[in-house]
Amino acid sequence: MPESDPLQPGSPESDALFELEPRAAETVGFAQLARLPLTELVAPDWAEALAPVEDALREVLAFLAAEAADGHEVLPPPSYLLRAFRQPLAGVRVLIVGQDPYPTPGHAVGLSFAVDGRTRPIPRSLANIYKELDADLGLAPRIHGDLGRWAEQGVLLLNRVMSVRSGAARSHRNRGWEAITAAAISAVADRRTADGGPTPFVAILWGRDAWSVRALLGTAPVIASAHPSPLSASRGFFGSRPFSQANALLQAQGNGTVDWELPPLP
Repeated sequence: MPESDPLQPGSPESDALFELEPRAAETVGFAQLARLPLTELVAPDWAEALAPVEDALREVLAFLAAEAADGHEVLPPPSYLLRAFRQPLAGVRVLIVGQDPYPTPGHAVGLSFAVDGRTRPIPRSLANIYKELDADLGLAPRIHGDLGRWAEQGVLLLNRVMSVRSGAARSHRNRGWEAITAAAISAVADRRTADGGPTPFVAILWGRDAWSVRALLGTAPVIASAHPSPLSASRGFFGSRPFSQANALLQAQGNGTVDWELPPLP
């Protein structure tokens, strides 16, 4: 569907937005996303939480539509852009903050550090995450990078900046995403239980970009280390045991544990 084609709220195309497969992503464009109600872009409780920054989100979507209209490939594709917000806000148990999406076509899928399950080889940062997962919990590294199982268990894989121009790392920084993801992180931290206490969760912050959100997290337990990038993994990421630490902190708060094991194949 060309960028100029209309996509009306409530149409079969918009209703199917959450179910699109990667290869069907081109049926919806960024201009169409900008016209959809927030409740059709994200889970209902996320729509409520992000309402104060909806105008900023519309401006970012308009910018992405202009990028696409100028012939630039924007990653991730439209149907995956807001994927991190499709699992309910109420269910978030672990927050993992990334930087911005992989700039390689076919890699970015809207979840920080994840890639399409068919991508081979997986990015080196993700390979290092798997190495630490093996060292920490004894879980064998996978050949694929589909982290959807983590997201289904309440692991919010959130990039600080949620889009990028193909082949141009960091190209969409300072375009408005930072305010939107700051609001999202604050929404996670500000949740309250029935008795008024903070909703239990754990934040995992890898690298300087992630560390910058620490002030938004209130009293939540934080696991911070170097980024898993090959440039920094040996400077504090390896040996940090974030997965077992996260589970111990969740258990201490009475919020169960995450099964970090991924399927052998996506």
